[in-house]
Parts: sequence; structure tokens; C-alpha cells
Amino acid sequence: MNDPAPTAPTVEDALLSTQQAAEDLAPAVRPAHTRLALLALAIGGFAIGTTEFVTMGLLPEVARGVGISIPTAGHVVSAYAAGVVVGAPVLATLGSKMPRKQLLLWLMGGFAVANGLSALASSYGLLMGARFLSGLPHGAYFGVGSLVAASLVPAHRRTWAVSMMITGLTVANIVGVPVTTRIGQAYGWQWPYAAVSVIALVTVLAVWRWVPFCPPDGGVTMRSELSALRRPQVWFALAIGTVGFGGMFATFSYISPTMTELGGFGSSAIPFILAVYGVGMTAGAMLSGPVSRIGLLRGICAVMATIAVMLVLFGPAVQAAKWLAVVAVFMLGLLPSILVPMLQTRLMDVAHEGQSLAAALNHSTLNIANALGAWLGSIVLSAGLGYEWPSRIGAILAVLGVGIALASGLAGRRSARRPAPGAQPASA
Repeated sequence: MNDPAPTAPTVEDALLSTQQAAEDLAPAVRPAHTRLALLALAIGGFAIGTTEFVTMGLLPEVARGVGISIPTAGHVVSAYAAGVVVGAPVLATLGSKMPRKQLLLWLMGGFAVANGLSALASSYGLLMGARFLSGLPHGAYFGVGSLVAASLVPAHRRTWAVSMMITGLTVANIVGVPVTTRIGQAYGWQWPYAAVSVIALVTVLAVWRWVPFCPPDGGVTMRSELSALRRPQVWFALAIGTVGFGGMFATFSYISPTMTELGGFGSSAIPFILAVYGVGMTAGAMLSGPVSRIGLLRGICAVMATIAVMLVLFGPAVQAAKWLAVVAVFMLGLLPSILVPMLQTRLMDVAHEGQSLAAALNHSTLNIANALGAWLGSIVLSAGLGYEWPSRIGAILAVLGVGIALASGLAGRRSARRPAPGAQPASA
């Protein structure tokens, strides 16, 4: 009787093998002070979060400073977002063979220079170019930084480590954006960009001092990174981010007039409202690790469904009472921030040898979601509908996100059951 032929390894087998290898290697690369390494990465996230959102609060000052209208000054925000979308895949792919610590240092060094150029820009054209350059390292830094953060801890704590890095981005909305906005209002719109440049240089020093040497994956090439784009599960994860977060941005893009028109708040209360949103983001990032323990895809589906419910209730809550409006804003920051680290980890799992590119693309999709949500919100508002409508559109997008997540799970199960090409059936 012949021995049974070996069965082809499944996708789950490959993932378990990869995770086991990571756990075996972790003690060799994990520094004595893991939290300091994560802090260094988070400082970079703080710098990025501050420069991304501070422009929105300084549009009148920027417009006066370079002699343009406020609507035209809004294009400065778009220039940064365009830089993120372009830079994430390009820089992550080009840097695929570079040691990850070295790549982080170059990315944050370039980010410091670009923000310094933003502070020195004397015309609209120069400012647009400098903001585009400032956005280029954004996605690649978070993508590569997420891989580094995940490598510092055992496999079951990867989502927690990624969330700790992203906490820098969320804290920026509590501290960095309000403080630098006030600085810009008092001393000139250039100074916030100069401050961000200094924080970026502090990040360079912290990464150099605290983050351990992280060699590139020996088998990774530009071609292998691009291979991630051939994997359907990568596109499923990116679509979840684009559609699901489009719902959140459809609401948040118009948070100021929503609070004043629907909630009855004065304009002086808007900084407080934005700070509440930032506190929700920080709490969400910290909850992501515990939520992920139920399973990444399960957690993504559950959180996305909760976001849909929250967005349905958002408008009525804002209109009902001011304290309910504050709670609604807190939840608007909390729930999507739980989702970001889980999506990041999911992309690293399904991308196989194309992890750097896939992780960076996550931030490209979030910026596409920003544009998508704001555009859809503008459509319903231009049609004469009230400020309760952007969140209703957002709820529809969140439901679509749940559908994409469920489709991803079904496709993954079918792929796992399908025998690999060339596999022989077992013989008796």
C-alpha cells in the first residue's frame, strides 16, 4: 500500500508558518526597551498628524499670506493628500530592499525638509509644491513603521503594537493641531510647519537611538512587493478602508457647520469639539488590540457594522441635546480608530511578500476615502439637503464596507478549500 501523498499547504498553513517564524525570530530583534522604540515611531505619527490637519484650521491665514482666496487655499490640503496617495506605493516599493530602520530615517528626514520648505514658501505655487512633497513620506512611513512595530512583539500582540504607533497620529488631534493652530493664528501661518519640521528631526534622533536595526526581508524585491497587487484579499482590505472610511469622512469633513447648524453650538466651541474627536481617536487606537482578539476579519465586520449604526444615529443625536452631540463626536473618533490598526494588520497578513507596499497603500486609501466622503457630502449639501444628510450617506458607505468584509471572508474560505495547482489526491 502506497503512503498517502502529501496534501498541498493551505493559506492558513502558510500564515501560521509565517507567524511562528516571526515569533521564533522576535527575541533576536526585540529591543530591551520595546516601548521606547514604539514611542519613537509614535513621535513621527504625531508630526504627520499635526501637519495633515493644521492647515484646515489656518486656511484664512494661509490665504492672506500667499494672496489667494479661502476656497483656493483649500487646494493646499488637497496637495498634501495627493502626495500621500502618490508617495505611499512609490516610496514603499523603491525602498523595499533598504533596511527598514534606514528607510524610516530617510522618510522622516525628507518629511522634515519638506515641512521646512512649507514654512519658507512665499507664493501659492511654492506652497502647493512643498505640501505635495510633505505628503509623499506619509503613507510609506506608517506602512514601514507598522511592519517594524509588529516585529518588536510576539505575533499575537502585533495589532497592539501597530495601534501604539498610530496613537501618535491620534494624540496630534488632541494636542498638536490645537496648539499649532493657535501658534499660527498668533505668530503667522508658517510657524506650525516650522514646528512640525523640528518634531520630525526629533523623530529622526529617536528612531536612530531607540529603534533596533531591522534588515529588509531577504527575499523581497520590487517585483515581489508589486506581487501584493495580484492578491484579491489585498484589494478587499483596501476597498474596506476606502468605502468604510469614506462614511466617516463624509461626516467629519462638515463637522463644524454640523455642530453649529444642527447642534446649536457657537463657533468658539469648535476647538473643544475637535479635541473630543481627538480623544475618541486615541481611545479607539488603544482598544484596537483587545478587539482584534476575536479575530481580525470578525473584528473588522463588527466595528464596521457599529460605525453604520452610529452614523444613522449621528444626526438625531446632535439635534437632540448638546451632551448627546458631544458623545456622538466622541464615537465618530473612537470607532474608525479601532478599525485602522486591524486593517493594517490584515493587509500585512494577506500581502505575503508584498507587505511594505500593502501596508503603505492603507494610508493611500484613507486619503482617497477622505476625498470620496467629502465629495459625497458636498453633493447632498449642494442639493439643498440638511447637515444631517452627510452622516446618512456615511452610513450607507459603512454598510457597503460590511458587505465587502463579508465577501472577503467568503472568498478566503473558498481559496483555503481549493487544492493548490498540481496537488495529487491521497491514494489508499
